[in-house]
Amino acid sequence: MNLILNEGQFNLVYNSFSFVIACMGASFLFFLLSRSRIAPQHRLAVTVSTLVVGIALYHYMRIFNSFSEAFSFVDGRWVQNGRPFNEGYRYVDWLLTVPLLLAELVIVLKLSKANTRSLIIRLTISAVAMIALGWPGELSDSGSTARAVWGILSTMPFLYILYVLFIELGKSLGRQSPHVRKLVDGLRYLVLGTWVIYPLAYIAPSVIDNPATSEVVRQVGYSIGDVLAKPLFGLLIFAIALSKSRADGYAPAGLDDDTTSGRDESSDMTHA
Repeated sequence: MNLILNEGQFNLVYNSFSFVIACMGASFLFFLLSRSRIAPQHRLAVTVSTLVVGIALYHYMRIFNSFSEAFSFVDGRWVQNGRPFNEGYRYVDWLLTVPLLLAELVIVLKLSKANTRSLIIRLTISAVAMIALGWPGELSDSGSTARAVWGILSTMPFLYILYVLFIELGKSLGRQSPHVRKLVDGLRYLVLGTWVIYPLAYIAPSVIDNPATSEVVRQVGYSIGDVLAKPLFGLLIFAIALSKSRADGYAPAGLDDDTTSGRDESSDMTHA
């Protein structure tokens, strides 16, 4: 059965995809142009943030185009025209970006090599398992037992990730400065609050009888989650890296020159 959306429903999904593309593009440019403000030893985490939003930007452009091509405007409504709306782009994006998101959090804390390696491996395996187990459920019929079973299986690695972030990673925060500790706490709660959006969007087809409404809720929900989980998460990672850089006494060459120049000009004016 072809999905039929009214004009408001279609525009809401269409504009939400457009908004995500703008957020990913803007954050990509910001991370790229601001990278020099970060000390070299903390720069890898910002590089990973840049990569994450760049990957998401590409996939959302593909999602946007696929959605637009899958519907035709007929008698005041948007009717699915037989061309498939490719949901695979979203899951491929998550498969690449979610492990990177978790890795950048571990990297920016500059823990011991053994601890860093262990955390990244465990979080990566859990993230891949979470996404891989959710995909078959996404392909299942709404309200089906298969969708519920795959959803529950996908939740298990999700809960393990939260355990690592809040319990194991929390043990390492005592070695961080108070400002960094506060930012990391914010990141962990951002992950919790943001990632709750995804299962809510996932179960929308199972709890909302109207197919058009459930599809809109699902697509807009995923879009909101991705904006919070990628650009906003990346900005907090950038703030942590910047705080650590300043604590290490790092001053970008251009900024330092400007500051010195300002002091010299002020001194000349005083002598004059």
